[in-house]
Amino acid sequence: MRVLLVEDDSTIGEAVRDHAIADGHAVDWMITIEDAAAALATVEYGLVLLDLRLPDGSGLDLLRKMRVQTQAAPVIILTAHDQISDRIEGLNAGADDYLVKPFDLGELTARMLAVARRHHAGNSSSAIRLPGLEINQALRVLRVNGEEVALSAREWAVLDALATRPGAIVSKARIEDALYAFGSEIESNTVEVYISRLRKKIGRERVQTVRSVGYSLK
Repeated sequence: MRVLLVEDDSTIGEAVRDHAIADGHAVDWMITIEDAAAALATVEYGLVLLDLRLPDGSGLDLLRKMRVQTQAAPVIILTAHDQISDRIEGLNAGADDYLVKPFDLGELTARMLAVARRHHAGNSSSAIRLPGLEINQALRVLRVNGEEVALSAREWAVLDALATRPGAIVSKARIEDALYAFGSEIESNTVEVYISRLRKKIGRERVQTVRSVGYSLK
């Protein structure tokens, strides 16, 4: 999952970024509202981790702008503000969850997964079903010919990109966006490697290569 982290505390930012990367996510870490807004205009994120007190304003202003612009990426607020009124204001502004600093990184992982599941469930009332293939993005469950198959976080990132519109062509660049953060060095064959791994698990014939364009889930 591609994650946008908006946090100006270097210690917390590094810890959250490194932990999320270890969980298999691609993380873009921004310090200001301006940079975060620019990132949101460039990339489609699966989740936003948002601090409230930022050098150029309140994170709530960014959150409200996201919702006005109908940017549906789920948002978890990370803040030292522990007053009930602050939580209510954040949730009313469109946040999906609220985590008070200091927090356990294990709890952050659980909250991220829970929010992502709810988001997928809200966008789709049922699993994607294709001949011999069932993909439940909300629950992170994949079944091939009735048998449950385990995927790594990055394999899920590729499958999510393909399964958003089964049959449609997904560009290599779109898949790279799901796998990499800004500033990461993109190896030329990374997408091909994960496509190959996915084919081994769901069947080679189910992922079609459209030469010089991208890939399609059949």
